[in-house]
Amino acid sequence: MAKLYGKDLQLMAARARLLAVDAVHTAASGHPGGSLSCMDIVTALYFNEMKVEPANPRWKDRDRFVLSKGHCAPALYSVLALRGYFPVGDLKLLRSIEGHISGHPDMQHVPGVDMSTGSLGQGLSTAVGMALAAKLKAQDHRCYALCGDGEVEEGQIWEAAMAAAKWHLDNLCVFVDVNGLQIDGRTADVMPSEPLDKKFEAFNWNVIKIDGHDFDQILSALDSARSFKGAPTAILASTVKGKGVSFMEGQAGWHGKAPNDEQFAQAKAELEAKIKELEGN
Repeated sequence: MAKLYGKDLQLMAARARLLAVDAVHTAASGHPGGSLSCMDIVTALYFNEMKVEPANPRWKDRDRFVLSKGHCAPALYSVLALRGYFPVGDLKLLRSIEGHISGHPDMQHVPGVDMSTGSLGQGLSTAVGMALAAKLKAQDHRCYALCGDGEVEEGQIWEAAMAAAKWHLDNLCVFVDVNGLQIDGRTADVMPSEPLDKKFEAFNWNVIKIDGHDFDQILSALDSARSFKGAPTAILASTVKGKGVSFMEGQAGWHGKAPNDEQFAQAKAELEAKIKELEGN
């Protein structure tokens, strides 16, 4: 399919947000806040940046993506469904014992998932391994990962960062979803991680800071990462937790809580209004 840009990317992300919130509401369980904050990033990767074939999910030359903050699987699943990896209707099976759409990414049962994740901190190590394997095999596909700013409190993140720099993995690009919140509150209060740019730079990474809801900035950063040689790239994306649903935005309480029927009705109305606005209706 042709790459999407601008308003078309915004529209696809809005549709994905609605699907993600609907899935979490149906399951009465899940993590809407961080799924909504990273949705624009995941949408840009699958509808513009990454070389993939939904009809052939295990194509050996595809680009790889690892959702290191695996609890935000509703974002990944919604985008994969819209991209054509599996029917959109399957999203209703999220966290259902009868279904295959588990609460965290599952590479064994969900087409398009490149790595099973959930234990925070481990996904980036996997992405480093994928990127190193590609280098050793002289393969030209790229590897992408998405971490949370709460997740970077895990020591394994920095072990992986050291390894990526040692092996000059310029085929690795990592987004950090900097929404400033985690399950227990503000990251600045729980375990301050700033300045993240200086930390990654000290680990010999190429660092880019962007607005994680501005598609022009996301795509420009991806272009820069692709052309940068000799080191991995960290894209620090400033985002809003719960983006797109007014009562969820900037609220740590929506980290891992499903909306009730009344709340979902409001969220659905807001997201449908955004979709109609972007469709020009």
